[in-house]
Amino acid sequence: MAKYQSDVQSLLTYIGGKENIQAVSHCMTRMRFVLVNPAKADVKKIEQIPAVKGTFTQAGQFQVIIGNDVAIFYNEFTAYAGIEGVSKEAVKAAAKTNQSLLQRIMGTLGEIFAPIIPALICGGLILGFRNVIGEINFFNGGTQSLADVSTFWSGVYSFLWLIGEAVFHMLPVGIVWSITKKWAAHRFWALFSA
Repeated sequence: MAKYQSDVQSLLTYIGGKENIQAVSHCMTRMRFVLVNPAKADVKKIEQIPAVKGTFTQAGQFQVIIGNDVAIFYNEFTAYAGIEGVSKEAVKAAAKTNQSLLQRIMGTLGEIFAPIIPALICGGLILGFRNVIGEINFFNGGTQSLADVSTFWSGVYSFLWLIGEAVFHMLPVGIVWSITKKWAAHRFWALFSA
């Protein structure tokens, strides 16, 4: 007998049945559904199922929080429902059909800018540290900074400008790289080079 048989049956019923599921996948703790008609899902009843820890909708996906046993629950669910699970990428692609134009635009912008966020953070931290050692006057009655009183820190101050500003000067290159990666521009380049 399956561990979650009763909960699986209830979830399938309350989600609107097999015909309401366009795609299903799971991640570390959640089942991700793309529903044909999200209004058919009875969220209150789904959240009362013992194995379910909560639900939410994000980026066109109805997500059901199961917890650490999600893989077991998912396998039992797909076997009982008679549906085949798909990859997370396929669920994301299917979920785009449930998104408005604004949501798709914001999602695309997020996917483009997310890879360059660490570089922006590092550049900001470097320039912030540079400002602390060169712009804040701690010494000689508040008239000189650490870079003013020390040759070493003056050199560090000058050097940090180079690497800190390089991040922001190279930002257009990073954005183009991210767009190219997102839309696989190499495919388009092959059209023009042939």
